[in-house]
Amino acid sequence: MKAQYIRAMDALHQACLVIAGVCIVIITIIIPWGVFTRYVLNSAASWPEPMAILLMIVLSFTSAVVCYRENLHIGVGILPGMLHGVPKVMLGWLIELCMLFTNLFMLWYGIKLVQAMWYQSIAEFPLVSVGVSYLPVPIGGGITVLFVIERLLLQKFFSDPSAEAISAVSTE
Repeated sequence: MKAQYIRAMDALHQACLVIAGVCIVIITIIIPWGVFTRYVLNSAASWPEPMAILLMIVLSFTSAVVCYRENLHIGVGILPGMLHGVPKVMLGWLIELCMLFTNLFMLWYGIKLVQAMWYQSIAEFPLVSVGVSYLPVPIGGGITVLFVIERLLLQKFFSDPSAEAISAVSTE
């Protein structure tokens, strides 16, 4: 069961990477288009900037999820680095529980925010609901909750990817 869950989280992680990558590619294409229409054609397109903002929101939340799973978030590592054994594990559990509650908050109140804004439309895209622009909040919170559960199952707290790589090389 645990192996299946980890495989599912690997697939979800990969999907988040792909979504973030697609967002950054599209942003990279539409921003120059907006500049081209404004300064070369003297007829500014109204949609590239708001579209880039919407994509940046998706990029931010999917990238945050990826960074959490890969232990790449900026964090204070001084205290955990000074601890060993049981205190380090206890601090790990405390931090992961804080992450769990924070992301459950994002999930719950993100859903409420999406529901509250669902019937308003974005000025530049009248067919798109404002609620859609807030969807990355509960989705990002929900995915992070799944990754926190994975980390709690594996009890992988404060793992240093470079230390793991060094230990893997030294054991060969």
